Amino acid sequence: MKLRALLEPCRAGSYDNILALARATEESGLDGFFRSDHLLGVDPEDRTYQPTDSWATLAGLARETRRIRLGTLVTAGTFRAPGLLATTVAVVDAMSGGRVELGIGAGWYGEEHRAFGIGFPGTGERFDRLEEQLTIITGLWDTPDGQPFSFDGKHYQVSNPGVLPRTAQRPHPPLIIGGTGARRTPALAARFADEFNLAFPHGIRERRENFDRICEETGRDPSTVRKSVILPVACGTSPAEIKAREASLPAGPLRAEAVVGRPEDVLERLAELRHEGGVDTVYFHLYDTEDSDHVRLLGAEVLPGL
Repeated sequence: MKLRALLEPCRAGSYDNILALARATEESGLDGFFRSDHLLGVDPEDRTYQPTDSWATLAGLARETRRIRLGTLVTAGTFRAPGLLATTVAVVDAMSGGRVELGIGAGWYGEEHRAFGIGFPGTGERFDRLEEQLTIITGLWDTPDGQPFSFDGKHYQVSNPGVLPRTAQRPHPPLIIGGTGARRTPALAARFADEFNLAFPHGIRERRENFDRICEETGRDPSTVRKSVILPVACGTSPAEIKAREASLPAGPLRAEAVVGRPEDVLERLAELRHEGGVDTVYFHLYDTEDSDHVRLLGAEVLPGL
């Protein structure tokens, strides 16, 4: 099982704070450092959230880390045109020496789109656009050198841009698609994804079984797709430490998804997720950008227990 850090850069979410946490992740032995792609906090009333562009920060981390995988969970497809996103990810992949993964989704947070003047069409159109985006991104990456690539869709058109964006990884960086939808999200994942993210733990068995069934219906072997889950965590070695870290968790449904306790409690939950969801990758969802010791504890006390 791969263990990764997933940062929701809330308070004090500057690049320096993000870099410190990424370096702690690398030192801890965890497999990767991923970040959300948001411009507002998940609580729209939280005016302390400091927006940072996900791919700009990942470009910096690509040059200031050496081992960990880097990526988004997930980039909102509404934020960037597909040709631009394919080029950006290819450049960051080259900057990292081939350590980048692209998590991408249809986008869901209307409030941040309105706040920053980004268009936010209805759900059906967002998924139609995502399907075209995935076709364009993989087409630009996978078309052999010297061969033209064009796409004429309802929402996006690409007309033989000449020299295509080239990634360090072949055939291309892993694609991560995930969510809780019953049909369109798993269908797109079965078609395009290297990893299907099952979102949060509640209902994970049903989502995994549904995804496996859709894979089989479409001719994809479900065993060829990694399965991952997001796990909010507040881990400590003393009651006071656990309580302090629990305070960083957001209120509402996400807190109910969290594992709160000692390293052995986290290990027990990981075993359950492996059994329930067939999970091989877990993203520890972290909210405090200034608590690098939390990541180090997970690496020192949880990782060896696997």
